Amino acid sequence: MKTRFTLFVLLILCFSVKGQTLISLSGTISDDKSQAISGASVYLLNTNYHTITDKSGKFSLIGIGTGNYTLNISAVGYAAKNQPVTVSSSQIINIQLKDAANQLDEVTVTAQKYEEDAQRVPSSISTLSAKQVRDYRLWDLKDLTAIAPNLNSAGPGDNRTVSGIRGIVTTSYDPAVATYIDGVNQYGLDTYIPQLLDVERIEVLRGPQGTLYGRNATGGVINIITKQPTNTVSGFAGVDFGNYGQQRYSLGLRAPLIKDKLFLGVAGIYSGFNGFYTNTFNNTRFDKQHFFLGNYYLKFLATSKLALTLNVKNYNNRNNGAFPLAGSPADALSDPYKVNQNATTKMIDNTFNTSLAINYSGSDFNFTSQSSYQVNNRYYNTPIDGDFSPIDGVSIINNYGGDWNKVKTGIQEFRFTSPASSTSALKWTAGTYGFYHYAPNRVGTHFGADAAAVGSPMTDFTSINTNTDRNFGVAVYGQFTYTISPEWDVTAGLRYDYEHKKENILGEFQPDGQDAIVTRSDTSSKAHFKAFSPKLSIAYHLSANNNLYAGYSRGFRAGGITELSSDPSQPPLYTFKPEYSNNYEIGSKNSFLDNKLRVNIAAFYTRVTDAQVPTLILPDAITVTKNAGKLNSKGVELELNATPVKGLAFDYNFGYTHARYTDLAVGNNGEIADLKGNRQVYTPNVTSMLAIQYGYDLGGPQKVKLVARGEWRYLGNEYFDLANQIEQKAYSKFNARLGVDTKNFSLFLWESNIANKKYIDYAYDFGASHLGNPRTYGVSLSTNF
Repeated sequence: MKTRFTLFVLLILCFSVKGQTLISLSGTISDDKSQAISGASVYLLNTNYHTITDKSGKFSLIGIGTGNYTLNISAVGYAAKNQPVTVSSSQIINIQLKDAANQLDEVTVTAQKYEEDAQRVPSSISTLSAKQVRDYRLWDLKDLTAIAPNLNSAGPGDNRTVSGIRGIVTTSYDPAVATYIDGVNQYGLDTYIPQLLDVERIEVLRGPQGTLYGRNATGGVINIITKQPTNTVSGFAGVDFGNYGQQRYSLGLRAPLIKDKLFLGVAGIYSGFNGFYTNTFNNTRFDKQHFFLGNYYLKFLATSKLALTLNVKNYNNRNNGAFPLAGSPADALSDPYKVNQNATTKMIDNTFNTSLAINYSGSDFNFTSQSSYQVNNRYYNTPIDGDFSPIDGVSIINNYGGDWNKVKTGIQEFRFTSPASSTSALKWTAGTYGFYHYAPNRVGTHFGADAAAVGSPMTDFTSINTNTDRNFGVAVYGQFTYTISPEWDVTAGLRYDYEHKKENILGEFQPDGQDAIVTRSDTSSKAHFKAFSPKLSIAYHLSANNNLYAGYSRGFRAGGITELSSDPSQPPLYTFKPEYSNNYEIGSKNSFLDNKLRVNIAAFYTRVTDAQVPTLILPDAITVTKNAGKLNSKGVELELNATPVKGLAFDYNFGYTHARYTDLAVGNNGEIADLKGNRQVYTPNVTSMLAIQYGYDLGGPQKVKLVARGEWRYLGNEYFDLANQIEQKAYSKFNARLGVDTKNFSLFLWESNIANKKYIDYAYDFGASHLGNPRTYGVSLSTNF
């Protein structure tokens, strides 16, 4: 109903906007030798005006209103450029692009919910272009570790990713770092898609982003934007082969169905590999798996001001060996990539996301409506090992039919922003956000013939726990940036969130071969939470290429209600409070030598109160969360990008985080353990990444280049439990890539973790450990057209 009403209002607006002179903006895009560049993308930021240059490098945008705009121009092999233009009458402009081997891109981001130059945003942002995603060979969100300073992502073994930024991290399914894909909030670890496909840009926003992004953005936001179709037919195809049976096939096509009106985009990936682990119980491959990911666009340009985009994503994963865990870190490192489990199964993981975006760009305001629906159904077709050993101790059952373990989330956001053509000193954003989340989870913990070995007084029975979560929330927010003078900007914002949660639980006891007996009758609890998330920053522009900023922001991670587990010492249905963070930051963003060198530095201090401390309850793998402490995190960050000579590129990112609990008291065998002063989990004290790439230009119409690339990644000391007993010492990894790159084709040999370093990537607080990937190598062939 809301979407239909919004569309009706917007259609009226298109024909009722007050009189405005409409003009054309045209011109030519060429290189620094005045040679025309065909196929260049020309986009008027924060509007629906977009076109591609013809064979003569010419472009034309018709029907533009007067005002101040920014043109974003990009082309394969050239450094992207943002060109300010003031439009008062029809005009012709000529723009030159420089070779990407000689100059860095001018980066556009949507961190503040409208498009702008990343170097002028008064906060820490790391960006990766489509080319950089390919150069880093990023296939999964987990691969972002250390590419952005103080970002660490780890995998617990079930193809989920736990991410932390600046020491703000959690192991619960409500993340501390929010993920957005094409403007849609991935509500939690159930419904998000970790694989990367047809990416246009990745933005990593570090520090609390509560004002504009709301709940669960206390550590930051990972914002992924995929490529959208245009008037030009384009596409890509790729194949990758590697050791361990790795094979990956990707294909995409973008085309106009009706020129200037209706556009289609289709992309997909199929990937499979034989697995890194061997199950010594039956001497078979343990984590053999494959997945398919599809991304589909249908975009309708109703008028030059109104665009509707329907997007559908489906992710289907099959894993023959989820949770390849050794019993302890010592076991994992002494006998790497081996498990000994008697209960083997296949994990079925199906995710479906769909969204409808309505974008209106007018002379008085811009408007966006984003409606999305997300579904995830994840289960094991037979019981999975719960004690990670060869004994018949514990196994987990969650295949109770399609009505269970099927998470559903609906999200609606309405957003207004100041128009792209505004000449006012005030830029503003205002909006509303609402969601509904339904999670009916039913899990059975089966205790077998050897249950006594895991502490059970009984054998051959199943404890069935049903937890049904219903959650809805609404928020309103606003933010403005006021230009006091050409040198000074001030930004302020405020968000109000309200959430309501209801948890239903049911406990049952089922002896093998008999009917279930209710042990805890169906009962429920309700709770609600509310929070204000303010933001304030000030920016000083020393010059067009040098900017200083200082700011404060507050993060908010929603509270909740504890689920029912098989552990009688953990009472269900008690409420834990929201977690809040206050972040203070100063920074400097600089470009030098005609944008051949970019240096960004930042220092931050974050204080977390009512810290939510999750504890994993086994064997049913339920997380119990309590407000157990306070945390201080402080550190520094450096990002350096340079192209000192033609063809040579340096990227260096460094982050240091000192994150310790100033107050932490947790239960331990019936007693309270004081862990004050301990370091935060899943937080390396140092992240460091150096990438050096050289491309030797052989020339010719296909612009053939020989490319060599080397990477060094370093992660400092890291703990995996609150007691700081499970530790991974600092280590380095080396990656390399060598091949041929042309205008339309590329062929590369690659190798990751060249030294075959063995390290703990993820460990549970009871000791079960998962290693990072071993040495892998392969070949990649791709084409674009």
